Amino acid sequence: MDPVVIGVDSSTQSTKAAVVDAASGRLLAVGRAPHTVTGLGGARESDPEQWWTALAEAVAAGLKEAGAEPAAVGGLAVAGQQHGLVVLDAVGRPLRPALLWNDTRSAPQAAALTAALGARGWLERTGSVPVASMTAAKWRWLREHEPRTAEAAVAVRLPHDFLTERLTGTAVTDPGDASGTCWYDTAAGAYDSGLLDLIGLDAALLPDLAPTGAARAGTLTAPAAEALGLPAGIPVAAGTGDNMAAAVGLGLGARGLLDHPVLSLGTSGTVFAATRTRPATAALAGFAATDTPGTYLPLGCTLNCTLAVDKVAALLGLDRDDAAPGGETVLLPYLDGERTPDLPGASGLLTGLRHSTTPQQLLGAAYEGAVFTLLRALDELPGADGSAPIRLIGGGARGRTWVETVRRLSGRAVVLPRSTELVALGAAALAAGAAAGDDPVGIATAWGTGDGETLPPAHQDHAAAARIASVLDRAAPALLTTQGHR
Repeated sequence: MDPVVIGVDSSTQSTKAAVVDAASGRLLAVGRAPHTVTGLGGARESDPEQWWTALAEAVAAGLKEAGAEPAAVGGLAVAGQQHGLVVLDAVGRPLRPALLWNDTRSAPQAAALTAALGARGWLERTGSVPVASMTAAKWRWLREHEPRTAEAAVAVRLPHDFLTERLTGTAVTDPGDASGTCWYDTAAGAYDSGLLDLIGLDAALLPDLAPTGAARAGTLTAPAAEALGLPAGIPVAAGTGDNMAAAVGLGLGARGLLDHPVLSLGTSGTVFAATRTRPATAALAGFAATDTPGTYLPLGCTLNCTLAVDKVAALLGLDRDDAAPGGETVLLPYLDGERTPDLPGASGLLTGLRHSTTPQQLLGAAYEGAVFTLLRALDELPGADGSAPIRLIGGGARGRTWVETVRRLSGRAVVLPRSTELVALGAAALAAGAAAGDDPVGIATAWGTGDGETLPPAHQDHAAAARIASVLDRAAPALLTTQGHR
């Protein structure tokens, strides 16, 4: 059998392992294994050991479905959910469940960190302003609420770091995922010692930083090989965060597409583009790209996207595509608080009901509220071109109503990549790059994983956008923020 590489997408809800033909980029199979997320109110936690078990299950399932022999695997890489806080003991075991990116309990700590330097100070040093999602705020929360656990920590890892270290025995991270911590200086390409002092984190607890590009973390150890059913010695890439991996899979980067906006519709929603400019606004996270020095991945993220809209559909007893434009109704589906705009204590808001309002319009209003929030963040991207086509990815990109709502509210052409597992495919390109010592963005571009169908612009619904903007700008601060953060 021809050589294959495995790209792992370890997300909030599941692990996917894509088995990919290393020469052509053809997706041969995807193995899957679920995760469990626990927590009430603003808490969102998962046991990292579950991620390791799921990785082994997904790899085994993917190889079986592809009919691939383990000996054919030439490289492996993990892309993981960003921002999560994993604290380990001396033998690499988790001291507690990981605090996930969408755990909003750390909102007060994020506010305190922001106040310490001011938004401008944080933007100049990291390109981002702390919000509840960022790992720095989670570490501060742990120190304040569980000081014994924080004091016992021998290592602090991001989710993908934890898995890569299990695979290779090497503690290493990459610039892309590190840039989501708020203790990494994206301009200098290094941990910021002053910020670590402010946060109260010893740099000795952190993994080494791998260079950008086709970086190897090491090779598969014998114990990891036995757990995964693979030969020892397989090259393992340093990996990255899920958003950075999706950008690689789309061919975004200094040697690929620049300033090409992407809108991702998943449990959460994200907007991003590869640029040479770091953003200077608190509305975006100034992430680094994982592929090339000097390339940034400015990103806006919303907590409430497909999951929130599906919840509204379930409450109404409707199929998710049984929707109509919202008419006078505005529904901001901020069911889990919100990150962009920064309203961690928010709840959903419904206004504009009439006797004539139908259930289908209520559902359509939920779609509109979620999409408008993402499009507003999209407008903040450096050098944003309001007429450029939008690449639409994620689970929602396969939903008719999601696609049509984006087209109607944006008035822009929409590109629908044929490949659906872009995070895993981006990780596979990182694996291929580490194995061959080649540029992963160039590999993904040659594979054509970002190519797809282009839908022409639709007539823009300016009235709907203006109606939602009016509610969000005037009513949201008063009606959505519950100052006692959960």
